[in-house]
Amino acid sequence: MPVELRKRKAPAPAPEPPTKKQSKASKVAAKVKEAVKGKTEKSAKPATANGSSKPAKPVVGDTITLDGFGGEIETNDGEKTTLKALVDESKSGVVIFTYPKASTPGCTNQACLFRDSYEPLTKGGLAIYGLSSDSPKANTTFKTKQNLPYPLLCDPRATLIGALGFKKAPKGITRGVFAVDKTGKVLLAEPGGPAATVDAVAKLVEGAEGAAKVEADDEKTAEKPAEETKAINGEATEEKKADEESE
Repeated sequence: MPVELRKRKAPAPAPEPPTKKQSKASKVAAKVKEAVKGKTEKSAKPATANGSSKPAKPVVGDTITLDGFGGEIETNDGEKTTLKALVDESKSGVVIFTYPKASTPGCTNQACLFRDSYEPLTKGGLAIYGLSSDSPKANTTFKTKQNLPYPLLCDPRATLIGALGFKKAPKGITRGVFAVDKTGKVLLAEPGGPAATVDAVAKLVEGAEGAAKVEADDEKTAEKPAEETKAINGEATEEKKADEESE
């Protein structure tokens, strides 16, 4: 008879070594390692102004790209427009003052101060606009009642207000004033009360007038020696001519 072979049972797997309890020192080391890793990951992210993901608000001296800046807004007459379009339509640039809410006491005071100073503030070619998140209807009522000589801009989504740096979370607006020239150079960008915003524009206009006067004086000074030289040369020519005739 054939011999029946018995299969050997496979040996039982060796028991896993008991896990060592983590010491306090190793726990602290692990936490430090995780913290350092987290900081490294944060620092690897692209840096933005003030450590925020929000775009940096413009400051005086900056040159902003007017195309697309602040998105589309609306005049109180219901006409769609942009900051670039307003600048293009102006003679030398745009002044925009922001106010929280139409027809409220502080905003009425601010709007009327700009109204009363409208001529001296715009004589250099700057165009003035008021800006809020109010509806065209509310701003039209405000403009008509206060007899404002400049348009009011409506920005219900606060896209331009935010781009200028005057948006307060969650829906508020900081009172302030912003000015930009035809090239996109920021001339003014600051928060302030009703009178302070008007005064800031007045100083800007006075400074521009002073600079223009100095430039004109410099041109005259440069022209004067040339005229004197021309006169001297003319006199010398006449003398020479007279000498030749007498000989």
